[in-house]
Amino acid sequence: MIFRHRRKQTKPPSPPVDQSHDNPAKLTGNLETDLRIARTWIGDSDDINVRHIQIFDQFHAVVIYYTTLVDNAFVYQDVHKPLMYRPRHLEHKSIHIHNLMDTLMHETLYISEATHVTDGLEVLNAISEGSTVLLIDGLSAGLVLDTRRIEQRGIEQPQTEHSIRGPKDGFIEVLDSNITLLRTRIKAGDFRVKIKRIGKRTNTRVALCYIESIANPELLHEAERRLSLIDIDGILDSGYIEQFIEDHPYSPFPQIQNTERPDKATSAILDGRVVIMVDGFPFTLIIPAVFNQFYQVTDDYSERFIMGSLVRFIRLLAIVFSLVFPALYVSIISFNPEMIPTDFAVAVAGGRAGVPFPAVVEVLLIEISMEVLREATLRLPQQIGGALSIVGVLVVGEAAVAAGFASPITVVVIALTTIGSFATPAYNAAISIRMLRFPILIASGFFGLYGVMLGLIIIVNHLLFLDSFGVPYMNPITPVSKQGFKDTLIRGPIWKFKKRPSFLYTLDDTRIGTGDKPTSEPVLQPSKQGE
Repeated sequence: MIFRHRRKQTKPPSPPVDQSHDNPAKLTGNLETDLRIARTWIGDSDDINVRHIQIFDQFHAVVIYYTTLVDNAFVYQDVHKPLMYRPRHLEHKSIHIHNLMDTLMHETLYISEATHVTDGLEVLNAISEGSTVLLIDGLSAGLVLDTRRIEQRGIEQPQTEHSIRGPKDGFIEVLDSNITLLRTRIKAGDFRVKIKRIGKRTNTRVALCYIESIANPELLHEAERRLSLIDIDGILDSGYIEQFIEDHPYSPFPQIQNTERPDKATSAILDGRVVIMVDGFPFTLIIPAVFNQFYQVTDDYSERFIMGSLVRFIRLLAIVFSLVFPALYVSIISFNPEMIPTDFAVAVAGGRAGVPFPAVVEVLLIEISMEVLREATLRLPQQIGGALSIVGVLVVGEAAVAAGFASPITVVVIALTTIGSFATPAYNAAISIRMLRFPILIASGFFGLYGVMLGLIIIVNHLLFLDSFGVPYMNPITPVSKQGFKDTLIRGPIWKFKKRPSFLYTLDDTRIGTGDKPTSEPVLQPSKQGE
């Protein structure tokens, strides 16, 4: 064997930077120097507009903005014209350059958001976000004018979280609009929004939303700390944030809830949680999260508690059913057929006659086929995907039975399992259940019912091990919380939720006052109305 020695290549030393003139940290006040430095920041781009103007025919200045990010008509009408023509009330007044900035902000420009900055990086960020920057010769500060024009889709019902009785609006890709959706619901004066910037290249705005008098300060501090430790070029999805701040990245179960629904985010904030919103993405993150959050939906609280509890219990059964039903089928067929009634066992044996594979292999093949079909349905256009899902199931199932690759009972079991997996409201939690179905299925093929029980024991122990920002994942089941049990397996009456979740350790734990449900009076009873 011949080893070739390769000399390590070193980068040539970078040229020294003239800190006296080209330091991008501060503006110098010399327009030519500041403009030269600004051009090195923004580069040579065809959509950048750098226009020299004379303010009031007296002061030399330059206006810088991206033509693709601003409202050009607005910039011309409300920026260029007011700067070029002196207002009537200032015609006979002398304006000193040191008072020029205040004069422009308070007496000349009619833009609601106008701030002056001295930091060069803030100027660069403002231009990149769609603001217009005004640099004036002789002033070591720039004027940032909000002239953004953001193309956005309309607020409509979320595609991933449908509601029967709840609101029909959903988050969109614009952070400011999403914050507005929360503020229209939470009118408390102590509703706070803290904005951070993450991503060295994208400089993405990330907002933490909470109620100051409810949320635990330690939870907020920990969320800010984890966000500040993120060092990445760019944030391309809110899932990037989730993967950086979650406690157990190697667990199949999600520890942070995401939602497109403003009402669900509002409910989480009122409980004492913190909502993380990322500019450019409609999915918001809710921290901390526990296991029971992922099978609860808004409609559980919109309907009366009896109906909500029944639907939630059915949903839980469907989740458990989708996890263990194929494994139970394989273990009973392969190891314990005596547990099946005789008539049914004869029917199953007749259906499996001629199938060349063991039960576990047969179920695995059909399961994998269903997962491939499900993935193909998601990736195809919506008009084609619906037809493929129906036709694919019918054609593939019928062809597999006719060809002798699968028995009819196996197709029925897999179909019921797939339907049960659709009952999980959270998509990321549904993926976890679908993924864990395979190891339990394989264990049942080797060890029968012992393998099923072993798999369930491992999963339960793993769930007991997890936590989210210090909150036990299986709370309120363990540790036991009497208040939390009212909203776990079943949904208790709304007027019984007098306290917020105890595991959040909120500053104000009272949700409902000391009064109980208002008593009913039969005011229209005939005996009380007279004849």
